[in-house]
Amino acid sequence: MTGDTEGSPPVTAGHRLGPPQEGPAPELVDSGFHLENADAPLLHAGLNRADLAHVLDLRARGVVPEEPARRLLALLLEADRTTPEEFPYDPAFGEPYNSRERHFISQIGDDAGWLHAGRPRREAVRIALRLHLRTQVVDLIEAGAALAETLAETAAEHSRTWMPDQTYLQHAQPSTYGHYLLSFAYPVLRDVRRLVDALAWINSSPGGAGCVNGSRLLDDRGPVAQMLGFDSVIEHTRDAMWQTDGLVDVLAVAASLVGTQSKLAEDLEIWASSEFDYVTLADGFSRSSVLMPQKRNPYALSIIRGASGTLIGRVSGFLAVVKSPSARSDNLIYAYGEVPRALDLALRTTRLTGGVARTLQVNTARMWTALESGFCQATDLAEYVMQTCDVDYRTAYQVVGVAVRRANAAGLRGIDLDGAMLDAAAREYTGRPIGLTGRDLVEILDPRHIVATRTAAGGAAPPVVEGMAASCREQARELRDLALDRREGFQAADRRLLETAEAFASGADQEDSR
Repeated sequence: MTGDTEGSPPVTAGHRLGPPQEGPAPELVDSGFHLENADAPLLHAGLNRADLAHVLDLRARGVVPEEPARRLLALLLEADRTTPEEFPYDPAFGEPYNSRERHFISQIGDDAGWLHAGRPRREAVRIALRLHLRTQVVDLIEAGAALAETLAETAAEHSRTWMPDQTYLQHAQPSTYGHYLLSFAYPVLRDVRRLVDALAWINSSPGGAGCVNGSRLLDDRGPVAQMLGFDSVIEHTRDAMWQTDGLVDVLAVAASLVGTQSKLAEDLEIWASSEFDYVTLADGFSRSSVLMPQKRNPYALSIIRGASGTLIGRVSGFLAVVKSPSARSDNLIYAYGEVPRALDLALRTTRLTGGVARTLQVNTARMWTALESGFCQATDLAEYVMQTCDVDYRTAYQVVGVAVRRANAAGLRGIDLDGAMLDAAAREYTGRPIGLTGRDLVEILDPRHIVATRTAAGGAAPPVVEGMAASCREQARELRDLALDRREGFQAADRRLLETAEAFASGADQEDSR
């Protein structure tokens, strides 16, 4: 041992325990604390509610003396009446919870310290996040249901708007615009139901979970859950503090919901072009070019498509963040801002898509002209040849294919095909005619007749489309009513919590008991 170290206490790991003695580095303030405080407006109301419920629960258990509880509740109610912009959140004093604590201590001194009893800071923030998210998810359920209802109502109106359905941007088979639209209503409804399931996860309370193993001060976690309007408590205390799978789920559902809208937007962008002219966007959803006077840009559709890509990125980014060992703060530090902002983008986009769909002008004559000019009836014609001429489908397919190729080269349309053309095609492919010369093919080549034959479940026949549209509309209204019911329930719980806190803080509870 050298003279420089003789008599010095040994350096042990224990000297690295305990809270830091120095303030945060400016680089940490400018990055981490700044990041978290930027999310404070999203959590402000929820933090106030979480604190109010916690103090009321502690007072009911006799943990907090009556007078400190009154002073603390009065201060929390004042904070609740203060907007996030006016509240003194300051990165210099740490993340939002620490900023709040500093302010509360400056107002009522050590009485503010009762907030920590039986609860880590993360519990309050986890509750605040769920309170914020449940409102957002209810809004998104309502907006998604409204979009599905709009699509269904428009589909019913266009059950006889004939058009060529497309695959790979090529004419496929005759259909209707109504049948086409319903192919978006159904996935929207499925995603809205997934949001209902996600809401059940979100509306479970982590309250009373402590750090990892619970708290002996809070042997019943039900009161806090009830005061905050949660449906249940998260059963496992460690899981309650650190679970992220439900956040991944709700992000993925939001991305899926907007992804469906993006598909529709991409189609409409093509269809709104001069080359197609199937639809025209309302003026309110379009934008002009500042240079080219003839341009009418489908600006709203670009917003929808871009939102889909952004949400895909947010799902991927959050998955990368939560890929870590358990019980790590980075799992959720980023969630407080990323998840609410993603849901806000999904909500705004869904409302935008609803507006586009509701005001879109459908150019029915142009759709019919496009349908009449092509060869969408080729599949039905091949099936007719198979059944009438006693040949296998592959042979019928090839015969019709040869006839279509010849007719197209001659500038003819599908409705111009006749039996003689099919016999000529059969001679080219099989070496012999198939006996169709002189046969009346008008009905089998009529796109409207073809659509009318699609009477199986889910088909494009107008009565089937109208039935599906009515079913989608009914489902959408049920989901919308569910959203309204949940919102009213949450608002009622919020009112009861604030009224209880106001009564206790003012001493009115004692007057009522006398």
